[in-house]
Amino acid sequence: MNKPKMATEKGVPSNSRVLMLLGQLERMNGEAMLKEVEMARQLTTKILHLIQTQEKSGKEVMSKGSSGMEVILASLENTKDVQTALNILYILIELLTVGKGRRVGVFVSKGGTGILLQVLINASKELPPNEELMLQLHSVLAKVGVKDRKFGVKARLSGALNVTINLIKQNIQNSKLLLPCLQVLRVYSTNSVNAISLGKNGAVELMFKILGPYCKKTTSLPKVALDALGALLKSKTNARRAVDGGHVPVLLALYGDWHRNDTRHRHMLIRKGLLVCLRNITNIKLGRKAFIEGDGMRILYNSSTECLPVRTLDPLVNTSSLIMRKCFPKNRLPLPTIKSAFHYQLPHVPAGGPVEQLYNQPPGGKTSHHLGNKFLKKVDDVVDESDDNDEAEAEADSDNDEDEKDDFFLNDDIETDLNKLHPKSTIGRPFEDLMLYQRFFLELSEDFQGYNFEGSKNTSPTSSSAFPSSSSGSTRSTQPIVVPTAQGPSSKNLPVTSPPEVCNSIKGHHVKSSPSYPSPAPTAPLTPLDLDSIHLSKDKDKKVEATIPTADGHTTLSLLSKCSSQGQMIEQELVHPLESVTLEDKGDLDAVEESDGVKQDGSPVNATRHIQSPLFLGGIPKCRVGGGGSNRGSDCGSEGTEDEGAVLEVPDTALLLPLHDPDLYVEMVKGTKSVPQYTEVAYPDYFGHVAPTFREPLLERVYGVQRSKIFQDIERLIHPNDILDKVVYDLDIPNCPVIEDIGESLRFNSQFESGNLRKAVQVRKYEYDLVLNADINSNHYHQWFYFEVSGMRVGTPYRFNIINCEKSNSQFNYGMQVLVYSVQEAINGRPCWVRTGADICYYKNHFARSSIGAGGQKGKSYYTMTFSTSFSHKDDVCYFAYHYPYTYSTLKMHLSKLETLRTPQIYLRQDDLCETVGGNGCPVLTITAMPESNSSDHICQFRNRPLIFLTARVHPGETNASWVMKGTLEFLMGSSPLAACLREAYIFKIIPMLNPDGVINGNHRCSLSGEDLNRQWQNPNPELHPTIYHTKSLLQYLAHIQRAPLVFCDYHGHSRKKNVFMYGCSVKETVWQSNISASSSDLQENLGYRTLPKILSQIAPVFSMASCSFVVERSKESTARVVVWREIGVQRSYTMESTLCGCDQGKYKGYQIGTRELEEMGAQFCMALLRLKRLTGLHNHQHLLDLENDVIGTHTKVVSSCSTTYVLEEDEPSFLEAIDYSAESNDEDVEPENELGGEAHDQLSDSETFQRD
Repeated sequence: MNKPKMATEKGVPSNSRVLMLLGQLERMNGEAMLKEVEMARQLTTKILHLIQTQEKSGKEVMSKGSSGMEVILASLENTKDVQTALNILYILIELLTVGKGRRVGVFVSKGGTGILLQVLINASKELPPNEELMLQLHSVLAKVGVKDRKFGVKARLSGALNVTINLIKQNIQNSKLLLPCLQVLRVYSTNSVNAISLGKNGAVELMFKILGPYCKKTTSLPKVALDALGALLKSKTNARRAVDGGHVPVLLALYGDWHRNDTRHRHMLIRKGLLVCLRNITNIKLGRKAFIEGDGMRILYNSSTECLPVRTLDPLVNTSSLIMRKCFPKNRLPLPTIKSAFHYQLPHVPAGGPVEQLYNQPPGGKTSHHLGNKFLKKVDDVVDESDDNDEAEAEADSDNDEDEKDDFFLNDDIETDLNKLHPKSTIGRPFEDLMLYQRFFLELSEDFQGYNFEGSKNTSPTSSSAFPSSSSGSTRSTQPIVVPTAQGPSSKNLPVTSPPEVCNSIKGHHVKSSPSYPSPAPTAPLTPLDLDSIHLSKDKDKKVEATIPTADGHTTLSLLSKCSSQGQMIEQELVHPLESVTLEDKGDLDAVEESDGVKQDGSPVNATRHIQSPLFLGGIPKCRVGGGGSNRGSDCGSEGTEDEGAVLEVPDTALLLPLHDPDLYVEMVKGTKSVPQYTEVAYPDYFGHVAPTFREPLLERVYGVQRSKIFQDIERLIHPNDILDKVVYDLDIPNCPVIEDIGESLRFNSQFESGNLRKAVQVRKYEYDLVLNADINSNHYHQWFYFEVSGMRVGTPYRFNIINCEKSNSQFNYGMQVLVYSVQEAINGRPCWVRTGADICYYKNHFARSSIGAGGQKGKSYYTMTFSTSFSHKDDVCYFAYHYPYTYSTLKMHLSKLETLRTPQIYLRQDDLCETVGGNGCPVLTITAMPESNSSDHICQFRNRPLIFLTARVHPGETNASWVMKGTLEFLMGSSPLAACLREAYIFKIIPMLNPDGVINGNHRCSLSGEDLNRQWQNPNPELHPTIYHTKSLLQYLAHIQRAPLVFCDYHGHSRKKNVFMYGCSVKETVWQSNISASSSDLQENLGYRTLPKILSQIAPVFSMASCSFVVERSKESTARVVVWREIGVQRSYTMESTLCGCDQGKYKGYQIGTRELEEMGAQFCMALLRLKRLTGLHNHQHLLDLENDVIGTHTKVVSSCSTTYVLEEDEPSFLEAIDYSAESNDEDVEPENELGGEAHDQLSDSETFQRD
């Protein structure tokens, strides 16, 4: 070693005594150190004394510019005298004990670690080794090792591992020497290769010899031993060694002993260390098995419940929870197959596609399941083979893990091929093929010859006959209409001769009368009603007569539609089946025309609806509107005879909702084709939804709520006799999925349009596990739900667990609630969806899929979304939904009603784009303003308006997209001057529902082809993806005739972010987010793509520019946004994402989003287009860049600070809010290192966690 030259720091007196002594020591280095041993001892003793007694001496040695550390290390390396070495080690301990780690860093940088390890090796060669020297060497190494990233490698290469482990073996009873050795062993073991090597040398068994039962005296030794053991057991090899050695019961016994005796909680770190060892052992299957066999679940459960009242013990509870969840036996879902309960035979199954893979999978059992006249091979979910098939453990050096972490967050999904980042120059299809689509653009050739622009016509020649007539529906809606109620007879009183295929339609899910009236048995069976045979009349005395055919003929029911009290809105309880409940006010009654029952335009709400149960369509049991009221108990039944039914009067929601007509909705349902051939209509879709006038705040998360839910789940394994495990609803039972004889259980139903609930299992008296149905022709995509519940008790909290969710996190963890619709509330005049649910959380559960079922991902777990709720009305019928439902039939009804809004100044045309795979139509709308006249100038201006192309609802579960589209359509058809200006500025082509089949059948993501349609835009198949194929063809036709849209926007919903935002496409921003190099010519780009979102951020309170991204990713290359940008050449091609949860900015900050805000967003999108037109029209699209720079400012940096990253099957960036179950999840790859565990995340607010984006 080169002799260091003693230097002094500027400002340090040259006559400093410690520096003078170090200078003398420096001159002795070399041979003099060996000869003048006594002098070396004296010098080092004096230096030690100065450092111990004078604080400034230590500072002088460690100050910048001083070579004191080099002199000390050189002396340690050269001395052969034990006492001198000890003095130097004492000096180092004094120096390194202070300084907050900076001094240790200096020590490491001077090569001190290597010198210490070499001295250790040399000292070990002395027999016996000097105990004091070994003790001090390990004391210094323990301080240094945690700061030296290469410590593990240096120790292994120098041979120090064996020295330390042998020293421990020889001094097992010497606690003084044992403690620093264990501290160094703990640092050694943090390196995975070292851990394996130490395990082979018996380190694991050695730690168990050191550990012992509860003892008050020597607690530091077991604490360090547990830390070292925990580090060793991170290696699966060592974990297997511990299991084979029978050490799992030992750890459990030790934990129980320390838990019982540590009553004052002074030794929490030891208890936590035992749990960490168990946590690491249970990362392998053998460890989990040994844990279960050792009664570990009961031990940890009992100890954890005792710890719950003491909040400072949360780290113990969290770690125990994690271990128990991990060891909870992996189960398959309680289903015969995870494939959808419904199957649709496709016209052809493409080779290699998801459907072929699904139905060619090997059977998972000995039986097959018959559904939809198709034998489906069984696919089991049984898994727990995730880690023990690879017995060989890689022993590669992992010391560079920290270096690799730097690249962890890089987004490798960003498109780096510049050729793919520029629009294509050719369309890819011959124009002759595209001429078929000219008929969808009649407005581009319309000459309006023969049209009388002067006359005040009510209709336009451009109105398509494709609109269903709504006149009959409007006429019927002016009078009270007989529709089904929640009241009706018990299923046991129905005709026993009913065929099984109609049992669900007449099973009697109805709200009943007051419990004060007993329920005598009916004298004759109830006959289903024929909608066409019901005749309603209304006389001048407001007496409504409903003539209803019965088995004996016609019976006329006279119903009072007018309450005696007219001073205020009246809400009366139903006290008799034949008494009416009328909700009217004085103003409404005064507005009623006395001469007849026809509703005058502009009249206030005054009509009421008479409800009769049940209702069927077309004279056969084909369609029932209603739900499952319970008939439990003698005091809950209905009362009547063979020709009498329960009748209620409810507000006419058609008057509250101008675009909602219940009767027209029923007509639309008749023309909707579903795979399950639904025969029922859900009440919310029939009644309609009136947006509440109040805002609903984000739910504040209660501390520890998730933990309490998880403990209730664990109780199932510990107390299995308390679990009912009673199936109350099952779609896999052909013909009759509703289990009739269910006693005091809730009744469920999802057999209506857009419904999704496959199975309901009662696990406790007031707790139910719910299983969602997979998308048809698929075995996953479980997120959307929509189902009916009845037979509830008032005021009783029920817990519902949806147990087969798939996403790794959800906004249900950040304030989002489910939606509920009460039929009784609707009858009382409040027909609306409202947010509900307490104790909501979302976490990984013990159900899992096989690698086949998970698409090749080994052992992929499901997640539970759990919530609790109480019901306010006895025998109510309630509906729960993931988000505000918007069915295909609702769309058809709205489009039909929209036509009634058309004035002679509006050009409106509806065409059927194509027929879907399921046989339903896909409407496409054209909306613009009529020309002022048929003069050539006006016709030319009409034809040459820029086009705006809007689509929505390609993903059925994103119902918020339809509500935004509804707001857009209503604004476009409105009578305001702004709407007129917008129509005069653009021609709108709108496809409001790209995936009708998925919407109808309750899918979340896919169409009937079992594929995500928003991943088919590159090469859509005309038979399997007709809506995408023909929509793309429309765009290709426009590109061919040089009329590509100015804006293309696809409306979506986002499940894991808040606010509304956009994804666009930009070459420059994509390059910025990647590591590729590009020339300035490659980055030439018009910034116009940023204008529309920037305008929206200024005018729409729910819109967030900070959440927008304009990066093009490989995984999105087949989406509408990217394909329209790349192949059609539309610069402003967007996906507009609307949150399913709520907002964390603007005036809606802290509130959940509702239909009012979503429709408002649709209208504001129109306003933004109008402003865009004013900007672009000033210079006829010239100098647009300068204009838009004025709007968006001079900064063109990427607004979002995070790069979008690929999330499996999602049109969304990765979820960057903190996942709040880190310490409670059974993730085996990522484990929390912090002592506080993960429950601390429970306290994070949405705004705090979202700021991490």
